[in-house]
Amino acid sequence: MPARRPVLLSLLALAGCASIGPATVPRDRLGYLAAIGESWKDQTLLNIVRLRYGDAPTFLEISSIISGYGLQGQLSAGGQVSSDRTNTIPSSLATLGASGTYLDRPTISYAPLTGERFTRSLLRPIPPSAIFELIQTGFPADFILMVTTKALNGVFNRSSVGGVSRPADPAFYPLLDALRRLQVSGSVSLRLEKNGPVETARVVLSARRSVAIDQDLQRVREILGLAQDRPREMTLVFGAVPRDGGELAVLSRSMMEILLEIALGIDVPAEHVAQGRTAASARPADAEDPRDRPLVRVLAGPDRPADSFAAVRHHDTWYWIDDRDYRSKRALSIMMLFFSLAETGVTPQAPLLTVPAN
Repeated sequence: MPARRPVLLSLLALAGCASIGPATVPRDRLGYLAAIGESWKDQTLLNIVRLRYGDAPTFLEISSIISGYGLQGQLSAGGQVSSDRTNTIPSSLATLGASGTYLDRPTISYAPLTGERFTRSLLRPIPPSAIFELIQTGFPADFILMVTTKALNGVFNRSSVGGVSRPADPAFYPLLDALRRLQVSGSVSLRLEKNGPVETARVVLSARRSVAIDQDLQRVREILGLAQDRPREMTLVFGAVPRDGGELAVLSRSMMEILLEIALGIDVPAEHVAQGRTAASARPADAEDPRDRPLVRVLAGPDRPADSFAAVRHHDTWYWIDDRDYRSKRALSIMMLFFSLAETGVTPQAPLLTVPAN
């Protein structure tokens, strides 16, 4: 009997706990956060690979996660004493029983991206104001504009979509370099003006009393065709060309176009191209200009990689991003932010509290 007392006291203590929920929050929150992040990367990479082979992308979003826990304990005890008059020693019988049950029943809800959400998230161009908000936050202007835009005031970016590679206009990459230097110097900013329901975004180019910065400002204005007699600010609009010398027309890409640009740079096996499963890469990894190389370097091989940032299997081949390729990792991570800018996913739901009734 004394040996069973610790077990008995433990069960009684567990059964008497008021709540086990708070203790699970740190573990569950970090665990689900890591799992969702990894699955989001893998889902994005898999859809890029599917596009490379002519498949349609399919997105499955996690709409809610509800973790339910239960802890039950039961204790039973009994005894029996009998005495036989013919025997001077009475006989006795004692029983002691205990049981405990711990339940972990998470409920995860998935919602496919279809219909209006699919159109809004993948087919509509990213709003120009959202692009410059990222630049205002500190993301590199040259990379953000290279990935998200097809043209700035009629100066066109490189494009590989449609089966034909179109090189960038000679002035496009120098324009990105100048804008990046101006961003580092703090000479590029975004101002939002709201007049009732209408919100106007303006890109402001401010001088810093430096010869190098003034030269970059002058070069940007010349490439974009801005009027020299206008203030150093531009009204941000969507389109290929501006209506006048005071606008910055941004012909932005949709998420589908961005995914296709990345997909066309995947290093697929040569036999897949020879067999007609896919086309040759439109962005060679050894291109002279680094900006003409793959936006995200995706490798391919028959075996699962040992050290990868993200890895997926498509048919009989593994595709992955090397964990030591910082440029590609950063590019994929920034690209996933574009999903949020394009309103990818289901409409957020309010937190739910589920109370089971027995």
